[in-house]
Amino acid sequence: MTSYKVSYFDITALGEPIRFLLSYGGVDFVDDRVKMDEWPKIKPTTPFGQMPVLEVDGKKVCQSTAICRYLAKQFGLAGKDDWENLEIDAAVDTIHDLRAKIAAGHYESNEEAKKQKLEAAKELVPFYLERLDEQVKKNGGYFVGGKLTWADLFFVALLDYLNYMAKYDILEKYDSLKKLEEKIHQEPKIKAWLAKRPKTDL
Repeated sequence: MTSYKVSYFDITALGEPIRFLLSYGGVDFVDDRVKMDEWPKIKPTTPFGQMPVLEVDGKKVCQSTAICRYLAKQFGLAGKDDWENLEIDAAVDTIHDLRAKIAAGHYESNEEAKKQKLEAAKELVPFYLERLDEQVKKNGGYFVGGKLTWADLFFVALLDYLNYMAKYDILEKYDSLKKLEEKIHQEPKIKAWLAKRPKTDL
């Protein structure tokens, strides 16, 4: 039986899509929550000095998107052909672009630059969300192929983090994306994960 361990900080962020996928796959996994003061000691033991790290039967790998793509194949959440997989990858990369726009202001320490980046995000975030919302609407309530794929889990798993950085509910005006979030949260194994996962600020 395959063993899985996810090592990440005690937050949602980039670790949460991996946790969602493992939960959806119905496999037991070690949810290793690394405290900030432990990180300097653990960092040299990771493949590239970063997390999340997935350990599968003792083999460690990093890069959250690559990990998610691998798990999607294990649990039947990849596309049915190369074209659908391309569409899924494009959706996920766009979600990463959205995350980067929101994060630019959140993590900026210079107050003047922070103000400018937050202002820019106010325009850029709706630009992305309008198009993502329309994509979901056109695809029967999912990002790709009219069915559940890892792109849907990836997006919904990141929402707590995105809302935390943006400081508001980014989906409040986007009905198709909101319905997608509700659907994912009602998936029995995701619902069970949400009920038992540790409570964190983000």
